[in-house]
Amino acid sequence: MVKNYAVFFIFWFFNIAFSQKEITVTGIVIDARTQNPLENVVVTIQNTAVMQLTSKLGKFELHIFPQKEQLLLLRSQGYKDFLLKVQSNLEQNINLGILQLEDTYSDEVPAALITLSDNDFSDDNSSSEMTSGLLQSSRDAFMQASAFNWGQARFRMRGLDSENAITMLNGMPMNKIYDGRPQWSNWGGLNNVLRNQEFSVGTAASNYTFGAVLGTQQIFTRASLYRKGTSLTFSGSNTTYLWRAIGTYASGMNASGWAFVVSAGKRWADEGYFEGTNFDADSFFLSVEKKLNNRNSINFTGFYTPNSRGKNSANTAEVTHLMDEKYNSYWGFQNGKKRNARVKNVEEPLFMLNHYFKIDEKTNLNSAIMYQFGKVGNSNIDYQNADSPDPVYYRKMPSYFSSLYAKDQGEFSGEFTPDYENAEKSKISFLANPQINWNEMYFANQKVGESGYMPVQSHYVLYEDRTDDRTLAVNSNLNTQITPNISFDGGFTFKKLKSHNFQYLLDLLGGAYFEDIDPFYKGNLSQSDLQHPNRQVVKGDIYGYNYNLQANTLDVFAQFKFSYNKTEFFLTQSYSMSDYQREGLYQNGLYPANSLGKSEKVNFENFGFKGGFTYKISGKQLLFFNGAHFTRAPSLRNTFSNSRLNNNVVDGIESENITSAEANYVYRSAKLKLRLTAYYTAIKNTSKTSYFYAEGIFDKGSGYDPTNAFVSQTLTNLDKKNAGAELSFEYQIWPTLKTTLSAAFGNYIYTSNPNVMIVNDANRAKEGAQTTFDFGQAYLKNYKQPGTPQQAYSFGLEYRDPKFWWIGGNINYLAESYIDVSSISRTSQFYINPANGFPFPEATSESGNELLKQEKFQPVMLLNFNGGKSWRIHKKYVGLFASVNNVLDLMYKTGGYEQARNANFRALNQDASSGTPSFGPRYYYGYGRTYFLNLTIGL
Repeated sequence: MVKNYAVFFIFWFFNIAFSQKEITVTGIVIDARTQNPLENVVVTIQNTAVMQLTSKLGKFELHIFPQKEQLLLLRSQGYKDFLLKVQSNLEQNINLGILQLEDTYSDEVPAALITLSDNDFSDDNSSSEMTSGLLQSSRDAFMQASAFNWGQARFRMRGLDSENAITMLNGMPMNKIYDGRPQWSNWGGLNNVLRNQEFSVGTAASNYTFGAVLGTQQIFTRASLYRKGTSLTFSGSNTTYLWRAIGTYASGMNASGWAFVVSAGKRWADEGYFEGTNFDADSFFLSVEKKLNNRNSINFTGFYTPNSRGKNSANTAEVTHLMDEKYNSYWGFQNGKKRNARVKNVEEPLFMLNHYFKIDEKTNLNSAIMYQFGKVGNSNIDYQNADSPDPVYYRKMPSYFSSLYAKDQGEFSGEFTPDYENAEKSKISFLANPQINWNEMYFANQKVGESGYMPVQSHYVLYEDRTDDRTLAVNSNLNTQITPNISFDGGFTFKKLKSHNFQYLLDLLGGAYFEDIDPFYKGNLSQSDLQHPNRQVVKGDIYGYNYNLQANTLDVFAQFKFSYNKTEFFLTQSYSMSDYQREGLYQNGLYPANSLGKSEKVNFENFGFKGGFTYKISGKQLLFFNGAHFTRAPSLRNTFSNSRLNNNVVDGIESENITSAEANYVYRSAKLKLRLTAYYTAIKNTSKTSYFYAEGIFDKGSGYDPTNAFVSQTLTNLDKKNAGAELSFEYQIWPTLKTTLSAAFGNYIYTSNPNVMIVNDANRAKEGAQTTFDFGQAYLKNYKQPGTPQQAYSFGLEYRDPKFWWIGGNINYLAESYIDVSSISRTSQFYINPANGFPFPEATSESGNELLKQEKFQPVMLLNFNGGKSWRIHKKYVGLFASVNNVLDLMYKTGGYEQARNANFRALNQDASSGTPSFGPRYYYGYGRTYFLNLTIGL
């Protein structure tokens, strides 16, 4: 360990005489419309540590080392970014005079690196100016299109998940240790106070972290950065929520050195776009800054955003054909109201204290401590000794009679005679009762007594899979200008997580109690906790599973940036270490010796290297190349094979290995803004765990008599390749008319055949029987990665009138989106007859290839319109924004997955050849025609 630290912390000593004389750059910043001075505008010199806030009179005064050409950036909430070239020499100070900032026209700001399906963030429609590299606080045409125009089709930049981007709040990484992804619900509804953002795309340099292959998004909530005033926002939509109201007040920095910002909002809907998807969310935000002196400030940020969202189901083609694309099987009527059984509740308040220390004019130190706690719950129905309450349970569907077949002692004959009469009866019954029957479950949990219905043992209950996290984090970032040409960024982040995971009983549904056992087993094997057997649980009790996950992580990075007249380059190094541990709070009956108490600690150490080079062809053109190679610890969720039951660690788990490179050409002029990018990313040694019920997965020679089982599946050594190109084109035809063109062309595939391990817990019923089975390789190489269009194109026009109204439209084409395939179906075991252990004679190479061909979704063309108008009324700002997406109301698939239930060739082939398979793929659908209307009032 000491050696590793020594390798990382190599001291760079520079013996350079600071012979150059500093010059002063001054100016005054005003509002372009009111001509009033603007206070607390952030004034920076790009790629340096030089930063200052404007005074009450809008003035700033920067002290810089002269260079031939530098870039001055002005940034303030509610205004477009302003970028200006500064030409300097060794002797003259520079007075830039009056600089005017223009209002943004709309209210929303998107998370540009990661597309959000619920549109929590939208766009301010501001154009970006010439920047060095891709470090920017606004978005170009491509990033606008990816967040707005393509996001509704689940487009992901470069085909990468959100775990491949770093989201930061005031310098603190916000990605969860559990799955590596940010929990967007933690700050939903805080749009008005999350405007101050900065992005570094891809493997470009970031001042605050080593970064990730998709980039870094930095959000600033320092109170002094907000424009003084009050803002009221009212919105209407027909997507996730129907209505939204937000109020925000910023005090500005007063004479006593205090500044504060408060914001509160609410979003709600009895039903969103899809049936039964209720939504209710509140948001509260506070930021308070105290300026201690000219060099020190402290800032407190806290927010609390409890939210509840009803989920919608993925459906088979059979279900969608009988109903429609909006159908949702997760809800049913209760007392005349729609009640969703699967609701996600998030309630995780966050508190952060920042210390901003301006050591000198060239050096800044930002340190922070953060504490976050709360709960995330996902509800569902649990049942014992009763029929499934799912209205689309396969035995309730017509396909049960038209595609399934009699079994001959576990061997599927491959022949069947459809029972059309019962299929039609099933269809009539389903259409008459297509939703969850809540009343039926209440009746099942009660008996008739002398005084009416009396509660008895519940056969059905509503429960919640709960995760209660406690996270403590500290970090510090140093930014300094060492010489006129060299700057340094460095920092560390330490996080400590304790995550309590358990099953929580929400509602007995009219019953008296529920038994804490697994009815599929007998005796001790059925017990959730041998320390407390045969428990009768009631509302508010923990049952089923109960354990803690503990993690400690440390991330350190150091970065040197070199800037010269024609070239820039940077070098970055990172070091990280992680340790994970499970602590079982129940002694599970299936794993009595390996479920209670602490597991072994799982440790990972990782290094990373990143670099980039920029060549400035001219003041308008530049070329830059970035590359990175680093290793990354697997997520906590993928480290333990079945954390609900035992302490087992995934066999062969190791750090992921990531390599990425990109080349960019950028052209920026007053009329034309162009970016061409080519990128390549390889991610190796990933792991993935999933759970499902499979029929015909085992042969009788495996020591497990039934051929069916509920299993956990773990993939290891899964490699991916994401390569492609991006185009961002923006041309100002006239001062009032602009056209944009964006394109994404990618090829995202699996590049390895991962190993498949299957765990069958039911085998614990037989003493000495095997529970873990090596299924060998899943032949996934060259299959397409699922979940996003791999090609996307957008063309748009926008007219902005001098009288402060605008209208725009865009047409988009998205293609090459693929289904998520079943790994178990791509193993050699898939072709083995479970009854006798021999290959199916009809399973030829040709028939197998046809059956397992990956489904490609139909391309879709989406037409969107938007517009807005703003007014100044008695020195108050009023802005109106409206948009209509998918104007043609097209229905299309955004994603889906193959079900793994038919786990052998004959079963899957039989089901698929019927035309209406019971266990066919399940699909998600995009929104049809939707609207968004937003009114903003600035007081």
